[in-house]
Amino acid sequence: MGSLVEINDTLQITREQGFPKALVYEKHKVKPFKASDFSNVVFEFKNKPGVRVYKLPPVRNFLVQNINGKWLYWGLIHIIEIHHDNVKKTTSGKFKIIHIYTPEEMRQAHKLIDRNKKTDFFNL
Repeated sequence: MGSLVEINDTLQITREQGFPKALVYEKHKVKPFKASDFSNVVFEFKNKPGVRVYKLPPVRNFLVQNINGKWLYWGLIHIIEIHHDNVKKTTSGKFKIIHIYTPEEMRQAHKLIDRNKKTDFFNL
């Protein structure tokens, strides 16, 4: 008998799951956000499918926005709280932003970190 627990270094979520509403790529291209803009903000995500474990601070996790199956790498976060629903098999939690990529770093991040062309936000 066994169980499936997924270990992640990437929090990849949609707006519906709690991706920060303040982070809008079109606005970021015009006037880039900085982590300091969100230094006292704790964000919440909910109902991420699967029971997942994330790296604990001070180790970073990547923050990725899922936009219709395309992944946009935004930067680095610390997961500060996790809740598992073992009946629904979902993960929810809280995080803080510790670094936001510049628009140019965002364009490079998927190529350096992920390399899956099917999910690359910039591979149109």
